[in-house]
Amino acid sequence: MRINILVLLTIVLFALAEPLLSAPDLTGYTLAFDEEFNGPLNISANGPGTKWIAHTPYGGDFGDAWFTDPTYVPSPFSVRNGTLTITAWKDPTRNNHWRSGLLCSVDTKGHGFAQALGYFEAKMQLPAGPGVWPGFWLLGLGRFQTPKPKFVEVDILEEYGKDPLIAHQVVHVWNPDGSEYSAVQNKSTCQGMTTGFHTYGALLKPDYIHFYYDGAELWKTSTPPEAKEPLFVMVNLALGSGWPIDQTPNPSRLYVKYIRVYAPFHK
Repeated sequence: MRINILVLLTIVLFALAEPLLSAPDLTGYTLAFDEEFNGPLNISANGPGTKWIAHTPYGGDFGDAWFTDPTYVPSPFSVRNGTLTITAWKDPTRNNHWRSGLLCSVDTKGHGFAQALGYFEAKMQLPAGPGVWPGFWLLGLGRFQTPKPKFVEVDILEEYGKDPLIAHQVVHVWNPDGSEYSAVQNKSTCQGMTTGFHTYGALLKPDYIHFYYDGAELWKTSTPPEAKEPLFVMVNLALGSGWPIDQTPNPSRLYVKYIRVYAPFHK
């Protein structure tokens, strides 16, 4: 029986390749950061001294909605029965401009929670509809250094409402001037992101970054040196990213059950 040499080579290469992990192995890890949304948010507009701030610490807002202070009425943030709701809505007092919300774990000085390597996970239900752009992501503290080095952005989840079954994972390395040095990315088909709660995670190890959906590995990529520095956490409901928002449901809501970070345990 003849065996096609290309088929045989493919089988051999597949067998030699490092397999994807079926679930994150957290043996030897300890819970380092925990937000279960069981009470009022410990949040301010820009800090200092609160667990969360309501804008990116480096430049405020992005996308087609303003990330809004928690004291604004109505607030983009509400907590009920152990669930955070981040609401995006048209503000009729500002020429129908959209408002929405972002949580960040460090303030504008880089003070707050950040961690080098480990496992980062959020449990969320994403909004449905064109123009929504929810994200759960990490950014390197190198952004705050002087002089500023290259720094990393790890997008554990980006989802665009036009493709509600596609989860995007991206690892960017940015130059000090903000231009992109490199980027690797993956797209995964994930059922049910807008109809129920699911977990989105990333296990950062010295060799690979592993990305997960409901505990099943979607993709892995080599860990760039910049991803080994402390990273801080952000979760947000943005709009746009180049996609029109003229048909975005008003309001749109992102629901978050928890955000947890596990650190490698060192004796």
